[in-house]
Amino acid sequence: MKKTAEAPAPAPRGARAVPRSVWALGFISMFMDISSEMIHALLPLYMVTVLGTSVLAVGLIEGLAETTASIVKVFSGALSDRFGKRKLLAVVGYGLAALTKPVFPLGTGLEWLVGARLVDRIGKGIRGAPRDALVADVTPPELRGTAYGLRQTLDTIGAFTGPLLAMVLMWWTADNYRLVFWFAVLPAFVAVAVLVFCVREPRLPVAQRPRKLPLRRSDLVGLGAAYWWVVGIGLVFTLARFSEAFLILRAEYAGLPPMWAPAVLVVMGLAYSLSAYPAGVLSDRMRRLDLLLVGLALLIAADLVLALVPGLVGLAIGTALWGLHMGFTQGLFNTLIADNAPDALRGTAFGMYHLLTGVALLLASVIAGALWDAVGFQGTFAFGAVLASLTAAGLWSLRRSGRAML
Repeated sequence: MKKTAEAPAPAPRGARAVPRSVWALGFISMFMDISSEMIHALLPLYMVTVLGTSVLAVGLIEGLAETTASIVKVFSGALSDRFGKRKLLAVVGYGLAALTKPVFPLGTGLEWLVGARLVDRIGKGIRGAPRDALVADVTPPELRGTAYGLRQTLDTIGAFTGPLLAMVLMWWTADNYRLVFWFAVLPAFVAVAVLVFCVREPRLPVAQRPRKLPLRRSDLVGLGAAYWWVVGIGLVFTLARFSEAFLILRAEYAGLPPMWAPAVLVVMGLAYSLSAYPAGVLSDRMRRLDLLLVGLALLIAADLVLALVPGLVGLAIGTALWGLHMGFTQGLFNTLIADNAPDALRGTAFGMYHLLTGVALLLASVIAGALWDAVGFQGTFAFGAVLASLTAAGLWSLRRSGRAML
């Protein structure tokens, strides 16, 4: 009797098809974000109420820390392209961040906290571009949107779990800041352990690596017009999206007690995490420009609600919409960078993107702060809505004309 050939098993789809290393990178981001956000959700209040730091000093410290991270990302991305050691750089970056965590409960003065904050952001800068490039290295092109969405979802689970744990522990420890900071140390070291033992890095062929560090003008031009087009969209988009610190300030005007301020980050992070993975899957199945327009529409709606709807209801709805817009756009931009950058310059591409958008975010936050001082929070969020609307109109025009490159 002739034996019939068995039909091949259907290929896995969705999250099951995402490589294990991407899952591991997602859990690494989650654990590190739990640790970082447990500290960062309380640190401004700790600096002002316990150490007597001015609010202006807090703002300057945060701005300097984020700018430092953006600058470092360019060089770490270039190094990962040149030597093909993305995992090693990620281990260094996450390791530095983990080593700073005990400084927050042990530090006796502002200078200790400032130093730890800057080193922590340097670690973030070192790991960011190599990690994002590593996701693209291990993932088939047809699954990149899903992979970046999954990693972003796990990352943002940590981003809202950290503040939630901080609030619970502050209640449980009777507002013992230092003890809460000690609890934050453990997940940071768990993240480093998962990275060391669970992430496998593919060996990049020597022929694909740039012979020199790819930060020369000719190499940046070699990233290609499509890549720089994506970066241009990202810059305009970032100018319309300022720091989430303004959501916390908005909470004060809505009547939320200061100790409950981390709840704003919990709501935003929850909306972000629930939308990032579905948005990533959609980006593999539909035109990515259309998904970007959806994200812009959510940002416009968030700004209008935060500007016009009073009280805690407006704060909650606006913050949730803000989180949804992040979920629909942040992983999408990573996917677009990976799609449009040459393989040999992928780390450089992510580093340059993070640098330029980091500068744009700093500029956007300065403008938002100036408007807040001049006309109140309504002016800040109205400005964001207007700029996001102009960006959406421009992208819609390009879509209609057929000249869009996405």
